[in-house]
Amino acid sequence: MLGAPALKRGRGPQVAPTKVLTSVRLDADILEFFKSKGAGYQSRINAALRLEVERNLTTRLKATTRKRVAAPPLAFSEH
Repeated sequence: MLGAPALKRGRGPQVAPTKVLTSVRLDADILEFFKSKGAGYQSRINAALRLEVERNLTTRLKATTRKRVAAPPLAFSEH
């Protein structure tokens, strides 16, 4: 044996996985921006995406909760 075995780093399996492993193509400058802020860049990208989703959902919710105006009664003609 050539020394102590290397320690395996990482979180290990999650008890209840909340994230999905995926592959996303990002512009190089966008990725560099998040990486330049230090460790945890993937979490920051996730937070930025979550903020955008929440803004979009809030905007949609406001658009669908407009006051409804009663439609005029339908006039049926008898032939």
